[in-house]
Amino acid sequence: MTKVTHKILGLEAIVPETERAIVLKDGVFDSVLTPGRHMIGHLGNQTKFEVKAYTLSKDAIHSDLLSTLFRNHPDALGTILTTVETGEDEMAILSLDGTPRLIVAPLSRTMVWTDAGLWSVERVNLADGFVMTDALSKRLMRVSSDFIKRFKVEHGQVGLLHVDGKLVGDLSPGGHALWSYGKVISVKLVDTREHALDVTGQEVLTKDRVSIRVNLSATYRVTDPVKAVTEVKDFHDALYRALGAAFRSSLATKTLDAVLAEKGAVDAEASATVVSDMAKAGIAVSGITLKDIILPGEMRDILNTVVLAEKEAEANVIRRREDASATRALLNTAKVMSDNPAMMRLKELEALEGIAEKVGTLTVHSGTKGLMTEIASLSAE
Repeated sequence: MTKVTHKILGLEAIVPETERAIVLKDGVFDSVLTPGRHMIGHLGNQTKFEVKAYTLSKDAIHSDLLSTLFRNHPDALGTILTTVETGEDEMAILSLDGTPRLIVAPLSRTMVWTDAGLWSVERVNLADGFVMTDALSKRLMRVSSDFIKRFKVEHGQVGLLHVDGKLVGDLSPGGHALWSYGKVISVKLVDTREHALDVTGQEVLTKDRVSIRVNLSATYRVTDPVKAVTEVKDFHDALYRALGAAFRSSLATKTLDAVLAEKGAVDAEASATVVSDMAKAGIAVSGITLKDIILPGEMRDILNTVVLAEKEAEANVIRRREDASATRALLNTAKVMSDNPAMMRLKELEALEGIAEKVGTLTVHSGTKGLMTEIASLSAE
């Protein structure tokens, strides 16, 4: 700490290495005191001297007195103070011993103590752009400043850079730092990966005035991020409404039977409209599907009854067809046997063999001449 004492010959000031002092004579700048011992004034002098001591800080100097003295006496204070002034579209980075320490805004002046360290100045022209280079961004990572905004763009995203509400460019995946002094800087992130969208519970009135509910699904991907955020307010909402509107228009021209019977055709017709409309907004849509058709309770019961009756009718037709086929087969077999007695005998023996396998004792009496010449007794032990 600077020590000021009264001596016989005047004032004595001792300034340490970590301080500098300003001498005011009757309130007016007189001199700068560097480290060491100094004598101020002389015996019998009625002049009033005042010593202002300052610590050598590594931060910017905020002193109205020093600012005024430097402005009025630049040659005298230029040995202890370093000043940096910036233009209208210019930022300045003050580095101390190679490490960024301070950032000076446009149209500003900053003072630092010259002897606080080895100062260097790097100037940035904002007219060249607001986005910092990776090297500069890393260097300023530890500098706290209201003049820098940082954004992170994830993989699969595109960052659309807006300055004062105007789109000026896009940012690739990674970390980004931007100069934001005097500007409103914002980044809108747009995901360019493929997404699925479900549209559920859409009420539709068919041509035959049946109220149904449908569930839809689609996959989409942003192919032009700029169009996606400028052509429509919310492309996700726009796609949702486009799917609902297209399917309502398509289904309203068809009867319920046609909708149920031609579900694939309905998908193709509505899909073409959605794909065309969303392509104008930079959205590629694919995989559009009419997933579910939900009928009112009464209509569902009626359709179930109709389907049941149809299936029963089909079953009756099949049964009658099988009965007729079986009858024809029996008639054909009987005709073959009547024309071929040996075949008749083989069938009788086959029947007899089948019966013998299921009973313990069986006695067969032949009632047909030539079929059996004697009584056969079959015993199973």
